[in-house]
This record gives sequence, C-alpha cells and structure tokens, in this order.
Amino acid sequence: MLRVLLMAVLSCALTAAIGWFLLPVLRALKAGQSIREVGPTWHNSKAGTPMMGGLMFIFAAVLIVAGNAFFMEEYSVVFVLILALCFGFVGFLDDFTKIKYKRNLGLTSIQKAALQAAVSALFLYIMFKTGAMSTELYIPFVDLSFTIHPILYIFLSMFIMVGCVNAVNLTDGVDGLCGSVTIPVMIFFTMAAIALGKYDLAVLPASLAGGLAAYLVYNWHPAKVFMGDTGSLFLGGVVCAMAFALEMPLILVLVGIIYIVETVSVILQVGYFKLTHGKRLFKMSPIHHHFEMCGWKEEKICGVFTAVSAVMCVLAWIGISGLFG
Repeated sequence: MLRVLLMAVLSCALTAAIGWFLLPVLRALKAGQSIREVGPTWHNSKAGTPMMGGLMFIFAAVLIVAGNAFFMEEYSVVFVLILALCFGFVGFLDDFTKIKYKRNLGLTSIQKAALQAAVSALFLYIMFKTGAMSTELYIPFVDLSFTIHPILYIFLSMFIMVGCVNAVNLTDGVDGLCGSVTIPVMIFFTMAAIALGKYDLAVLPASLAGGLAAYLVYNWHPAKVFMGDTGSLFLGGVVCAMAFALEMPLILVLVGIIYIVETVSVILQVGYFKLTHGKRLFKMSPIHHHFEMCGWKEEKICGVFTAVSAVMCVLAWIGISGLFG
C-alpha cells in the first residue's frame, strides 16, 4: 500500500513538472482550442487556450507504470494502460485535426466510434484469453454473480466501454470539471484494487489521482490549458477498463454518475427538441452548460459535481463491500 501511495505523490510531482515544460511547447505550436459557435458566448474568451494538456498526466502515468514493471506480479494494469493509450491516441487524432484545420470538429462520430469499438473489443478479448478477466457479472449490494456467455459478454461490454469513454469526454466542457470529477473515481478504483489485493493494478488509478490533482493547477478556472480529447478519452479508457479489470462493470453506474447524467442530458435535449419541433428541455446541454446559463460559476459547477461524484463513490464502496468479507 505504501508503494501505491508513493506513486500517487510521485505522479503529482511528475505531472506538475511535465506541465511546466509542456505548456510553453503547446503555446509555441499554437495548439489552441477553437470554440463551438453553439456554446455559451462567454466561452469565446477561451479561444486559443492550448489543448492536449492531458499529455502531462498521460506521460506521468506511463512513467509510473513503467517504473513499477520490475515489481509487478501480474500485468493486467499494462492492458488497462494500453487500452487507455489507444483511446487517448484516438483523441489525439481528433485534437490534431482540430488544430490543423482550425475548427472545433475533428474526426467524425463514425470514425471515432469505429476506432473505439475496435480497441474495446481487442482489450476485452485479450483480458479474457489471458485469464485476467472472467465473464462473471457481479451485482453490487446484493453480492451476487452470474456467468454470461463470453461472446455476449464481450459484445455488450464493448458498447458499454465506448459509451463510457464518450460520456467522460462530454464532461470536459468547463474549466476543471472533468479532472476534478474523475479524482474521486480514481481514488475509488485505487482503494478497490488494494482491498482485493491487486496492488499492481492499483498503481495506475493512484498515479492518475495524483496526476489530475497537479493538472488542475493548470486547468482550474481560468484555465491555462485544456486536456483535449487526448486527455478525456484517455481518462474514459482508464475508468471503464478499471471497472472491467476489477470485474465489476456495473459499478460504473455509481462511480460514473456524473458522466451518465451529462450524456443523458444530451440525449434528452436532442429527443425533446425533435419531438416538440424546436423546444428545449434544458437551457443548453450537456447539463453543465445548463447550470452555467442559470448563473452558476464554473468553480461552483466543479465543486457540486465533484461532491456528487465523491458521494456516489462512497455509495459504490458500500455496494461492493461484500467482496471484502
């Protein structure tokens, strides 16, 4: 456990140091964010803020996991990291396209979904074939498990992972929001992995909890840098992959409640708009923009959403406590 805690502290320091070097580079490359025309008008002042800042905690996480390779007894954390890096690479391609063509839209939805589905299916297949994951579905609170056919499990899980990754991506719309909301989630996965005796697996979420804390120094309002799709898709990859690696995918409903609410708010907004021929259920979606339009400061949105995330993570811990008995 001491090693895991030390990795969190070291990752925090590494991320802060990498950010100090990375930020001037991103500015020199003019890797600035373009602002969507349909977004809040006051976000126009953020145009030109460097993006791809997620590279700072990604580099730190890779260094931490690589540095622990000599002490590892099992390597499921490597699979989780590789999956997250694949998602992060999809995000990088998206960010690069936005920067190159000076527009807010990068890869098409179909292109991103196809790439994400492919890496998800490959991850699930490898985890199953290497014995790092079973096809038993654990149900929190009732402490029950039942086995699903491998093909059906992989097929359904692939869609869950793609949905989860993009839900995390939607949350990255306000300074500090995605990073602050995800810290309690990473702490939860760290504690769960430790409680289950999977100390090597705990290293990655622990490093990201520390890394995100340092990242927020650069991303807190007013943000000096945005994580971009590079960072948010990487984080989404870690969130969903950790749930599957720990064999508790249903726990995503609790620990990922903010991500889910953000996604559902978009679905409801679009559906209501079409059904009512132009009326809106929210002032703007995703829902963090609705609260912005209601007068909430970005710091308040981050604080409230993070508090909700933390409470749901505590509830999730209670839900899986049967695994530790």
